[in-house]
Amino acid sequence: MYSIKQMPSDARVWVYQSNKALSDIQVSEIERAGQYFITGWTAHGASLKASFDVIYNRFIVIAVDENQASAGGCSIDASTRFIKEIEKQFNLDLFDRMQTAYRSGNEIKSCNLNKLLEELTLAGIYSDDKSKDASGDVIVFNNMVNTKKAFDSEWEVKLKNSWHSRILPVPQK
Repeated sequence: MYSIKQMPSDARVWVYQSNKALSDIQVSEIERAGQYFITGWTAHGASLKASFDVIYNRFIVIAVDENQASAGGCSIDASTRFIKEIEKQFNLDLFDRMQTAYRSGNEIKSCNLNKLLEELTLAGIYSDDKSKDASGDVIVFNNMVNTKKAFDSEWEVKLKNSWHSRILPVPQK
């Protein structure tokens, strides 16, 4: 079995964020199911070299090395069905792209994008006072990354350097 860390930089990546933190038992069960899924995952009869990881008890990350075989429509549909099964089995929401995750100390929290600045302000992490250094330094998760290279360099990113800052009033100190 492969981990995202073992995938090449041009591997295709999908990140699914849970609307809530997963327990260690849930992570174990999801990882077991994920490993089983990717072991049998194929595209046009060819096995896919793929990885399945649960990161920070919050994110499911699937990657496929398309140098060996490309993930096409049917195989991508199969992975989507699998993720929907995980959602149903564990009563999760893994497809809400408005859910935004951020670091608060050692904890990963999430909220609706429209509430992000309010949440960060209440947590004492964000201030629209441009004289405060940490305003845009909070770490957010860019689940839109689609390659391993982007995952490594752009998945965990400062708010001021993220796509979120294009739609939120984040100081660019």
